[in-house]
Amino acid sequence: MESSNLTLVTEFILLGLSSRPELQVHLFLLFLMVYLMILLGNLLIMLLILRNSRLHTPMYFFLTNLSSIEVCFTSCVFPQMLVHFLAKRKSISYSCCVIQVYTFLTFGIAECYILSVMAYDRYVAIRDPLRYSVTMSWGICGMLAAGSWLGGFMLSAVDTVATFQLLFCQNNVINHFLCEMPALLHLSGTDTTHAELVMHVLCIFTLLCPITFIILSYAHIIIAVLTIRSAQGRRKAFSTCSSHLLVVTLFFGTIMSLYLKPKSLSFPEYNKIISVFYVVFTPALNPLIYSLRNKEVKMALKKLLGKPEGV
Repeated sequence: MESSNLTLVTEFILLGLSSRPELQVHLFLLFLMVYLMILLGNLLIMLLILRNSRLHTPMYFFLTNLSSIEVCFTSCVFPQMLVHFLAKRKSISYSCCVIQVYTFLTFGIAECYILSVMAYDRYVAIRDPLRYSVTMSWGICGMLAAGSWLGGFMLSAVDTVATFQLLFCQNNVINHFLCEMPALLHLSGTDTTHAELVMHVLCIFTLLCPITFIILSYAHIIIAVLTIRSAQGRRKAFSTCSSHLLVVTLFFGTIMSLYLKPKSLSFPEYNKIISVFYVVFTPALNPLIYSLRNKEVKMALKKLLGKPEGV
């Protein structure tokens, strides 16, 4: 191999969402607005839960964790993406790319786990309401939340190390708006079999196991709800789960279609579109889903604004 081929890259060039110069300012304004909406929406939910004692329950404790993760998850991507919309040279250093991959995976994995914990919380609340306060004590809730965060920090390190053991020679142009593992696998000129194997094995623990757990939890929830005699009781039980189920569908549906595919069936332009859905739209919709579909959150918001609860 020639020595020129052994020259390792020190930075990457991100092509971004569009190469058309006339669109960059419009995209900057659009995504700035979306980012502010994500931050304000999730911070508002956290504030409402913190200030309203009626929301100091395990369900809303986990929702606070989800909102915290969403803020961190999007903040790994949006600031750099916004700068690149206005920059002539859309570069990111090798070390910053490593950090972005690690943090992005960390909070993405933590979100997968916290969503499965929230499903378990709803299962216990509906299946065994009399023992709910014992089963979901604050000590157990704290351990479940901490485990979700810790799982993200630990497992993402394995994926990140596997990715950056690959050699990136000469070609440093990433057809994406962020440093993401599938895009980097496409870029590497070396054998990516080991890195792909690591990614797919970890996907079993970070995607397939959580979604299987969520499906089983909701299967038991449906069985439990069908045994409730009153129609009002069934509606109330389903209403407590509908918001979470919608968020799970949006998040897992998009992210699984990207990470569970082999490299040979993965296409950069398609990957960018999928990434926009779970990086941009899902975090933006989550606060709306939980506020518009949740009476307790709406009541807490009215109380914060000083409006009578009946209004």
